[in-house]
Amino acid sequence: MSGPDGVLETCLYARDLAAVIPFYRDVLELDPVSRTEGRHVFFRCGEQMVLIFHPDATADPDGTLPPHGAEGPGHVAFRVAHDEIESWLDRFREHDVAVEKDMTWSDEGRSLYVRDPAGNSVEVATPGIWSLDEHA
Repeated sequence: MSGPDGVLETCLYARDLAAVIPFYRDVLELDPVSRTEGRHVFFRCGEQMVLIFHPDATADPDGTLPPHGAEGPGHVAFRVAHDEIESWLDRFREHDVAVEKDMTWSDEGRSLYVRDPAGNSVEVATPGIWSLDEHA
């Protein structure tokens, strides 16, 4: 048996789920998959899932799953092609999303940091920010 080969899903938390839907659907263009009022909204991102839960709903679940949750802003980074990063700057401007930080890590590594309506830190980054091929 070997270790996991990827991340299947990641979770963020938002008290106002309706407010985050346009950001993830329209700005990031993720595909909505499931929504339960007052509990969650799920989006597909390539072969992974981005789950956004209301923190109170998962802290005291119905017994189906163990409790989980977080308080305060979370963070997620989405991989984008290096030659598309300028287009992401334009997209954020078009949607009146302020870029909190434009970070150049290396010739091939660059990140743009924005906030979703719940205050979570959302990063779009080129794969060059990590030298994953060097890890054995």
